[in-house]
Amino acid sequence: MSRLFAKKSLPLLLAEASESEKGLKRTLSSGALVALGIGAIIGAGLFSLTGIAAAENAGPAVTISFVLAAVGCAFAGLCYAEFASMIPVAGSAYTYSYATMGEFVAWIIGWDLVLEYALGAATVAVSWSRYLLEFLHKFGIHIPHQLAVSPWETVKMSDGTLIEGGLFNLPAVIIVLLLSLLLIKGTRESAGMNNFLVILKVSVVIVFIILGWSHIDPANYDPYIPANTGKYENFGWTGIATGAAVVFFAFIGFDAVSTAAQEAKNPQKGMPIGILGSLIICTILYVLFAHVMTGLLNYKLFAGDAKPAATAFAQTGYDFLQTGLIIAILAGYTSVILVMLLGQSRVFYSMSRDGLLPKFFSDVHPRFRTPWKTNAFFMVFVSLFAGLVPVSDLGHMVSIGTLFAFSLVCIGVIIMRKKMPEIPRAFKTPLVPFVPIMGVLVCGYLMYSLPKESWARLAIWLALGLAIYFFYSRHNSKLGKEKP
Repeated sequence: MSRLFAKKSLPLLLAEASESEKGLKRTLSSGALVALGIGAIIGAGLFSLTGIAAAENAGPAVTISFVLAAVGCAFAGLCYAEFASMIPVAGSAYTYSYATMGEFVAWIIGWDLVLEYALGAATVAVSWSRYLLEFLHKFGIHIPHQLAVSPWETVKMSDGTLIEGGLFNLPAVIIVLLLSLLLIKGTRESAGMNNFLVILKVSVVIVFIILGWSHIDPANYDPYIPANTGKYENFGWTGIATGAAVVFFAFIGFDAVSTAAQEAKNPQKGMPIGILGSLIICTILYVLFAHVMTGLLNYKLFAGDAKPAATAFAQTGYDFLQTGLIIAILAGYTSVILVMLLGQSRVFYSMSRDGLLPKFFSDVHPRFRTPWKTNAFFMVFVSLFAGLVPVSDLGHMVSIGTLFAFSLVCIGVIIMRKKMPEIPRAFKTPLVPFVPIMGVLVCGYLMYSLPKESWARLAIWLALGLAIYFFYSRHNSKLGKEKP
């Protein structure tokens, strides 16, 4: 039993992080890390889920939902920042859990991060495909419906055209393949592309806010908090909480910054700046964007609309910018997928180095110095989900997996303060244990607000992970072989 909770020592973790001939290359500055976080955060949550949460859960008060979700992220982000400055090692919450709560919990969180990153990338790839179809549709270009959507999906174009019952989602598969190949080539090249995409999509979000503000109809805010319908998730304050759980998907990218700790030039300084800086910037943009969007159009009209940003912007009369908006959204989605795939490959890289996964996943390319076999594996894995699984079934799994990971990181900070108070910390989480406890409570409340189906899928996923751990990982763990 003691082997299950064996912990990795901090000196060992730091030794593994030191740059060597076989290690990952340190190329990311603090600015690049902030851009990396913004690149992961602004995407599907803002451009798609805002309308769904407004129409089904919170009404115009979806802005409050964003604030509530951001509060949960802020508590978790402060805990992430302390860990990232103290343990600048690839692997994110997996590595932090290994140092504080032991191997068994680390495996659970590492397996859980597959839900966040791999399925998150698949979810955004499906949304990317929908906007691409709309873009091509404007120019009279039509992809055969068999190659446009999965067998269980129906997509409605803005002119009312329905695309349903295909074989697989080819555009979603293609974008995953291209970005995976880019990641294999190198982190610096990937970060350079991400910086360009971040500038483009942030510019369009600001343009949307500025141009849309003068066209807001105050009548669309009445009532600002619609009365609850009798169901927990439909409006009222409980609807706002459910809305926060739904739009939480919009915030999941900030912790992807911590997975790149081993590739940061100055991780002790850069990690806190990257995590908290990207979170603050995106929260401000989210609240303003949601306020303008629900002011341009009555929240009820966003029901079932996968392109609410484009629908709302049409009310401004700036038709010439519609195509530009879609292009920017495609760029935003592209950077999200890129960072998600980067995060997932680094988690499996760390788990493989610890012996919990086959050595295949930690092989570094001799020239590019990237975990290219892991990138190739997830290129296939994520492509299958993106091509065949409906986006609605993916989104809630990503949110609940992320909230679970955040909760464990908050608990880990409390444990580290008690057991290892002497460890140098370039950044300290303030008001411990208040901040991490609040992080656990807020994340737990948002998990409670998600549908029961999400809990069932999480249980099935964790059961599969436990089977792999006890049949393979436990017997091949490097730390387990060293300790009696």
